[in-house]
Amino acid sequence: MSPQPAVPGPTPPPVPRPTHLRLVPPPRRRRRWLGGDDGMSTVEYAIGTIAAAAFAALLYAVISGDTVLAALTDLVQRSLTAAF
Repeated sequence: MSPQPAVPGPTPPPVPRPTHLRLVPPPRRRRRWLGGDDGMSTVEYAIGTIAAAAFAALLYAVISGDTVLAALTDLVQRSLTAAF
């Protein structure tokens, strides 16, 4: 037996919020408050590119080390000679 669907009632009016407690200013003043974002995406791309290059250099240094190379070679050899 399925429950009866609820009958929608009247929608309550919106609760007015005090304007002096707003964390974000109204839209007409928001751009002035946040400041311009000219060039922001260019800087973000530059920082992301530098971070990616640094991570790639670190990864290359780790992978090309003798210890990691030996461990990877041993892992591949054990995988190829495993008995099923």
